Amino acid sequence: MGNQVEQGFFSPLLQRARIAAARPYLAGRVLDIGCGNGQLAAWVEPDLYVGVDRDREALGAARAAFPRHTFMETLPHEGDFDTIVALAVIEHLKVPQAELAGWSSLLAENGKIVVTTPHKSFRLVHELGSRVGLFSREAADEHEEMFDRASLTALGEQAGLCVAHYHRLLGGANQLAVFGWE
Repeated sequence: MGNQVEQGFFSPLLQRARIAAARPYLAGRVLDIGCGNGQLAAWVEPDLYVGVDRDREALGAARAAFPRHTFMETLPHEGDFDTIVALAVIEHLKVPQAELAGWSSLLAENGKIVVTTPHKSFRLVHELGSRVGLFSREAADEHEEMFDRASLTALGEQAGLCVAHYHRLLGGANQLAVFGWE
């Protein structure tokens, strides 16, 4: 699969913007789903961070950059995480509602799930930009579903969660949703 953050001219900028948007919501034990090269780890103490990614190459880069942090290829079977973060992940999932519900089982009481995802109104821009190398073509090709505020809210409700905070970023092309318990 390769490190998708290196596969588009603007991909590093997008990663930094997503991390900056998520940082105010980081608290306690953090599970970083789809951690990629592990850059979110820079903002979390090593003993409070677990990064998960299926991409072994990206995990190798993450482990090299943050040797004191924990990185895994699969989700932990149990957890008591205060914050679960999935930056630019949910749009790649075949059954996002089931995944979101599964993540919620790893939350501590009063925990939250922070997601970023491209806004569906920018799908064509994202697809065209990926074809000319502005964004990762591989990531764009893997998109299963694109969301807006209403569809993220409905997704959360299906998983027994509510959207506690929502805002758009990157000129509206991306969005952040913080899910909590209803």
